[in-house]
Amino acid sequence: MGEAAVRIPKERRQRDASRAASRTAILEAARRVAARDGARELSLRGVAAEAGFAPAALYGYFRNKDELLLALAADDLTALARAMRGAGGLAGAGAVALDLLSRTETMAAASAALPGAGGQDAERLFNGRLIAALKALSDAGKLPSDSRESQCDVVLVAAALAGLALLARSGRLEALGFTPQEMIARLDGRFRA
Repeated sequence: MGEAAVRIPKERRQRDASRAASRTAILEAARRVAARDGARELSLRGVAAEAGFAPAALYGYFRNKDELLLALAADDLTALARAMRGAGGLAGAGAVALDLLSRTETMAAASAALPGAGGQDAERLFNGRLIAALKALSDAGKLPSDSRESQCDVVLVAAALAGLALLARSGRLEALGFTPQEMIARLDGRFRA
């Protein structure tokens, strides 16, 4: 096969780059709307207005609100996995995870949206990123993941961090007299390898 056979025409590269930039702009607008109004109150019309797009234009990128939420959550999971990889130990990974999860509710909104998203690709993307985040937590915390039992422990730690984030975001953790740092130290003590 010659070089000309694999070369992508300039127009297509420009169109693809423009489409990627528009998708990024939509996701950034969705993140602003979710931060301002809450992820569960997100609407395609509100995101379109924030991004400066016609509402119908968003359907070329996302079939519905649920698919948009899943894309946001997938991006959050990627950021979470990256941050935990460099955190050093379960306590560091837990603190990073708690910080990121406390500032967003896209995971909860996306999880609620999974059954209605209608697209296997969106669900596959979300699940793949979730697995990557769990692997990053396992690696950062030096938690084994070679058996079903040890994988359950990783999921338990992740669920505990997600629950702590919810309690911290709502102010309930403080109302109960606990600090996030205290709870993460406790998790680290329980699951330290």
